Amino acid sequence: MKILILEDEIPAYQKLVNYLNDTFEEEFVHDLARSNSEGKKLLTQNKYDFILSDIQLLDGISFDLFDEVTINCPIIFCSAHDEYLFKAFNTNGIAYILKPFSKSDFKKAIEKYQALFNKGSYNKLNTNTISNLKSALKEENTSYKKRFVIKKAKGIQLLNVTNVSLIEASGDFCIATDNIGKRHTISQSLGSIFQQLNPNKFFKINRSQIISIDFIENIENHFKNRLLISYTGGKEKAMTSSSTTSDFRKWLEK
Repeated sequence: MKILILEDEIPAYQKLVNYLNDTFEEEFVHDLARSNSEGKKLLTQNKYDFILSDIQLLDGISFDLFDEVTINCPIIFCSAHDEYLFKAFNTNGIAYILKPFSKSDFKKAIEKYQALFNKGSYNKLNTNTISNLKSALKEENTSYKKRFVIKKAKGIQLLNVTNVSLIEASGDFCIATDNIGKRHTISQSLGSIFQQLNPNKFFKINRSQIISIDFIENIENHFKNRLLISYTGGKEKAMTSSSTTSDFRKWLEK
């Protein structure tokens, strides 16, 4: 068995090799490429049973390499990109491991490869897969709001958007609740804030509240086609309006 590892970080590469040694009883050989240019050279000179690939390499994203070189073996991606790339990836039926991954995660990906692809039977990576993955990656790299500057009595604090569970209107300002229950005043309107947020992460559930999908804990049916939402850090439940409930349900399934 021959394996190509596309990984720019040496510790991550060493982790993959250790997991390969623990997973396969049969002997295998592997090549390492830390960049697309190195990967292109290896792929044009060798044939591999499968590829373990990070997304970000030293000279760009690995999808560019796969666009340029015909791939005749399965790919297992090992990346720190979040669940949106993960979902796009699974839609096309290729294994994906989200960093930091465990030995169990790695083993499941290898077992999926073994179950789906008999040796020599995989001819070409579906071009739609690469296209969908690149679109998902581009979406993740879009410049959405990353942090809020919060003015406090003792000075200025930074609130990372990834820690915000709910934002609600409060007069001319907004109150952001974080995942540990602290409340922060933001000197912007709710509409202005919503335009700056990633629409895959945040949903405006009614006229005065925006919720983060990462901190939704429970959803209950309520009267008049509304939903009650429990979220991390919140003492009270949030509620969808009857007009947003349908779109909210669809948003949850994206």
